[in-house]
Amino acid sequence: MIDENADYKENSDNSLKKKKKRWLAPLLIVIAVFVFVGGFFAWKTGFTFSKISTKGSGGFFDSLAHAIPGVKDTLKGEEEDRINIALLGMRGENDSSGGTLADTIIVASIEPKANRIALVSVPRDLWVKNPGTQSYSKINAVHAYGEEDGKGQGLSQMEKVLEEVLGSQIHYAVKIDFKGFVDLVDAIGGVEITLDKPFEEGVQFNKPHVCDSYFTVPTGEYENKTVTYFSESSRTYKKRIVASYPLCTAPSSTLECGGNFKLPAGTQTLNAKQTLCFVRSRETSSDFERAKRQQIIIKEIQKKVTSIGTLSDFSKVNAILDALGNNVKTDMQAWEMKRLYDLYKTMQSPQIAQRVLENSQEGLLYVPAETPERGYTLQPIGDNYDRIHEMFKNIFTLPEQSDIKPK
Repeated sequence: MIDENADYKENSDNSLKKKKKRWLAPLLIVIAVFVFVGGFFAWKTGFTFSKISTKGSGGFFDSLAHAIPGVKDTLKGEEEDRINIALLGMRGENDSSGGTLADTIIVASIEPKANRIALVSVPRDLWVKNPGTQSYSKINAVHAYGEEDGKGQGLSQMEKVLEEVLGSQIHYAVKIDFKGFVDLVDAIGGVEITLDKPFEEGVQFNKPHVCDSYFTVPTGEYENKTVTYFSESSRTYKKRIVASYPLCTAPSSTLECGGNFKLPAGTQTLNAKQTLCFVRSRETSSDFERAKRQQIIIKEIQKKVTSIGTLSDFSKVNAILDALGNNVKTDMQAWEMKRLYDLYKTMQSPQIAQRVLENSQEGLLYVPAETPERGYTLQPIGDNYDRIHEMFKNIFTLPEQSDIKPK
């Protein structure tokens, strides 16, 4: 018997197959794109982590070993549920005006299981003993001394001196330069802040300097170099001028932050350059106020970097990885960076405690008499770090430092 429906069924099956192929092809393309993107980010993330790590080939092979199933990935401090990381900000190695001085020093203390993070800012003028020597300097110079003559010990030296100051092991350190900071903020589309009143820094970015190829506009003023000598006639020490240098400002078109940096009151999104100017400003306020602004911006960057809108945007993630890879260095190995990220992902809206070491309120620091050798410096009350140790140990149970907010 001839099946009259056979031709119909065959045509129907062919039509169905064609329809399946029509929707299957786009699906396969989408899957291929996701596989490619995922593979690209896995490769680029691994490449970036390896690039910013100072551990070299040894770190690579160690990271490779940690990729083997069954190998336990445990960070320093993880078992105690307190991982301390020094965050250092500086101009950059290619900047001739103190490019390796760590003018931003923040210790992030992370407790993944307790779901909390502390940020403690250490002022750059703290007078400290350089590790392994009998010499002293401001703490912001410790990194520079460690990097001198290609020694590459800046991060480890900063860890050692911060351990003495805070009384707790500093497990890792990360440094970022101005270029990396600007690129990072640019990659996430700026940072939103709310100011209670207008902000202005009208001094810092237009200060006169000894005239050179950059500072070329004469002010009519001079900087005198003096020497101290003993006067036999008066039997006292006196000073005399041995040289005078003309002072200049930079042309208005090349002044950093426009010379007079201003922000209006209210909620606004700062672009990358504005954000850098905001966290650098200190002359009309203080280093302590600058440190508070830096903590505010770090919190905002952290929220934006980890937001779904950023992590789901291919171009933003790619730009973030580029910013990190080109301008960040850390003594963490690639597997440690990945482990830290995995731990952070387990934290849900963590409690964030903030503190700025300063010479007021808590009375942790004081300003000693200035000397020609030291200039303006800070020292711990009692000339020991006992009170600071206690503060850092109990940072999560202390009352909040309420003045760390936009003003």
